[in-house]
Amino acid sequence: MKGLYTILLLVFSNIFMTFAWYGHLKLQEMKITNNWPLIAVILLSWGMAFFEYTLQVPANRIGFQANGGPFSLLQLKVIQEVITLIVFALFTTLFFQGESLRWNHLAAAVCLVLAVYFVFMK
Repeated sequence: MKGLYTILLLVFSNIFMTFAWYGHLKLQEMKITNNWPLIAVILLSWGMAFFEYTLQVPANRIGFQANGGPFSLLQLKVIQEVITLIVFALFTTLFFQGESLRWNHLAAAVCLVLAVYFVFMK
């Protein structure tokens, strides 16, 4: 169960992270934050990133082997990176109409799946 909790927390953490890092670009595109000073945009992103950390830190603590979890530190990092890229790809295609996934993105996704395979290989 700890592995499932870890992955779910990482997914939700990465949703907040993606909105914190790139959501302001969509808000700018929608002309909501066009006239905001940069510090206001940074503070908005930090506010969203707070929720990312409230999920990311417990995910790592629950999932880490030294705390009784199922994953090594390297495995946690690879899982997190794969989740980040999946969430980012979905975010980009849903919120930014000019962006699209192409064959080379699929090839990169296959490489990520292979990375997960190799990091878990005994």
